[in-house]
Amino acid sequence: MEKNFKSGFVSIIGRTNVGKSTLLNLLVGEKIAAITNKVQTTRTQIRGIVNRENSQIIFIDTPGIHKPKTKFNENMIELSWGAIQDSDVILFLIEADSKDIGRGDQKILEKIKESNKTTILIINKIDLIKKEELAELIELYKNEYDFKAIIPISALKVKYKNTVLDEIENNLKIGPAYYNIEEYTDQTLRQLAEETIREKALYLLKEEVPHGIYVKVEKMKFKKSKNNEPMYKIEAVIYTVKESHKGIIIGKQGSMLKRIGTMARQDMEKNFGTKVDLKTWVKVKEDWQNNESFFK
Repeated sequence: MEKNFKSGFVSIIGRTNVGKSTLLNLLVGEKIAAITNKVQTTRTQIRGIVNRENSQIIFIDTPGIHKPKTKFNENMIELSWGAIQDSDVILFLIEADSKDIGRGDQKILEKIKESNKTTILIINKIDLIKKEELAELIELYKNEYDFKAIIPISALKVKYKNTVLDEIENNLKIGPAYYNIEEYTDQTLRQLAEETIREKALYLLKEEVPHGIYVKVEKMKFKKSKNNEPMYKIEAVIYTVKESHKGIIIGKQGSMLKRIGTMARQDMEKNFGTKVDLKTWVKVKEDWQNNESFFK
């Protein structure tokens, strides 16, 4: 390993729905975080690992900052604040079409100031605004904190990837590789399967069912198919808070649940590199978001 090899932990923090998971997937180059256009999609600190010639960057994607309404939401916010303290570098992600510093972003700024951590401001979705507006936004945030860099991007475009990674690497200290260089996440395949099913459910259900769903893989076994092909046999339960939501998730004659399962299976086969036999069920677990023993 290079004598000047660098490493460190980088948290991506921001309000809900600003594109944190999209940015994480772009930087890591693999799909490890659920992406939907709904708030509160990310529920845990998902680590993504980027191995470069002279560095290893470990990313922590945090739940979006929002006003908590349940114990589960409170737990999510605590995860985000904790990530700031555990990081070597912070990526503070905001939306380009912000006209001022809103309450959520102001709260994040306060936490960053308290931590005095090395912070890079990432302005996402720059295709939505004019250059003059971007310049005004940059000036606004420059007056708030001494950011190591301010980088305007579109997290959907790969051309910004190395710009962000280079700046992060410049701000890391000399250190060891914490993970094997072939790894890109510390999530288990079981967690990735749960994340994939939940993403497809949120995507297909649109506004019909709120974020009161939780996915748990009950069984996951690696075996050979009848044709002697390697495959994963997965059984998963989608929990929801209401009986009425259960019917929506299942759909007429099971049509919606089948669509969720098909899309999730296709994604898993692509990411796992092998066949997947996926079976899903829906169960009601009332008020699970306030049941700490359940969601922890």
